[in-house]
Amino acid sequence: MEASDKPRKKNHPPQKPRLINVKWVATIIPVSFVLSVVMSYISNEALGSSGTFLSFVVLFFFIALGILFDMIGIAAASATEKEFHSMAAHRVRGAKEAVWMTRNAEKVSSICNDVVGDICGIVSGATGALIVANITAGMDGVGVVLVSLLITGMISALTIGGKAAGKGVAMAFSSRVLSICGRILSVVPVKLDSKK
Repeated sequence: MEASDKPRKKNHPPQKPRLINVKWVATIIPVSFVLSVVMSYISNEALGSSGTFLSFVVLFFFIALGILFDMIGIAAASATEKEFHSMAAHRVRGAKEAVWMTRNAEKVSSICNDVVGDICGIVSGATGALIVANITAGMDGVGVVLVSLLITGMISALTIGGKAAGKGVAMAFSSRVLSICGRILSVVPVKLDSKK
């Protein structure tokens, strides 16, 4: 039998990876909604009967929270899985969770940078608006505009500057950042799929 008579195998074109993970998108939308509602509720309750000083404390808290989670998302994308294999083999607390974070860097970055980071930015803006309203009570139009510009500029400067500084730290000490996060996750009653 000649080689040309042999049945030829059909060459199927390689399947392209999905550009959009529909399952993940369907999961992250309700999670984002719940987190946004919870964080907005906490902010509103804290600011309901508080003075200007406590309002600034709440504002700085949400700015710092956004910077912190931005660092975690960047560290997850920067770290490599092999750095934690020996730690996991020696059963170091948090090592398995750190491995999971590196394997799921896309999801971790999405939650930390996009979900929590964006929500903190929205809540910070709303908190800033309440602070402006408290400070400018009884002021004229020019005073209101100046205070509004100063508060808005301060929020933007602290958020952008903090994330810029945190990005360098997260990339330089990505293993350390994920080790700390892994230890925290190890005591949280959440089961992580080690195969993913």
